[in-house]
Amino acid sequence: MSIGQAGIGKERSGDRRTPLGIYFVTEQLDTTRLHEKYGVTAFPLDYPNAWDRRRGRTGDGIWVHGVDRAGGIRPALDTDGCIALPNERLLELEQSFTPNITPVLIATEMAWTDATALAEVRDALEAAVADWADSLERGDMFSWLSLYDETFEHWGMNKAEWSAFSLKTVGKRAISDVTARELLLLGDPFEDGLYLSRFRLEISEGDARKVVSMRRMYWRRSESGAFRIVAEDSG
Repeated sequence: MSIGQAGIGKERSGDRRTPLGIYFVTEQLDTTRLHEKYGVTAFPLDYPNAWDRRRGRTGDGIWVHGVDRAGGIRPALDTDGCIALPNERLLELEQSFTPNITPVLIATEMAWTDATALAEVRDALEAAVADWADSLERGDMFSWLSLYDETFEHWGMNKAEWSAFSLKTVGKRAISDVTARELLLLGDPFEDGLYLSRFRLEISEGDARKVVSMRRMYWRRSESGAFRIVAEDSG
């Protein structure tokens, strides 16, 4: 593959670096009317994700795309931050890319983990997500908010401001049922100890209204060893 001219670790718009982390394909583009450098097809990624924004990273337009059909080969460091794959390789993967479903993990290397340790983390994360949903269903805002780390920020609000906002909004809803389905758990390939949970959230209010959305949460262990949410997003 070919990556950014300045290498890896994107931090700001225009730095020509390829980001590292967990991203999702957002759509597939018809490249027939685009510059020939994008090749046979292209899949934009959701950079910057919630964790990137939490870290102050900027920029956009990070794609997985092909290469010039006439040239076919690009140097290892040759894009503005995108990932460029040989056209034939991208076509082999094309059917595996589903918008808003397919995760793309960008890393320098993949490390094996002990099966027992992996199972412990998975069980703890599943329990944390279940606790989040159960607390919301019970209307126990104290327990619900306690799952958010003190460093959590959202929509420009710090933890205290966001907690006060949530008590006035989420805390006032007549929620009767909360269900988290299709849970996906991923360990960040670059940020040590950072994990992503992505699930389909179904919230029922009374007997009639049901609100369905996709929720993404980034978790880290606190000093006590419990998992806490450090960033979140929808989609």
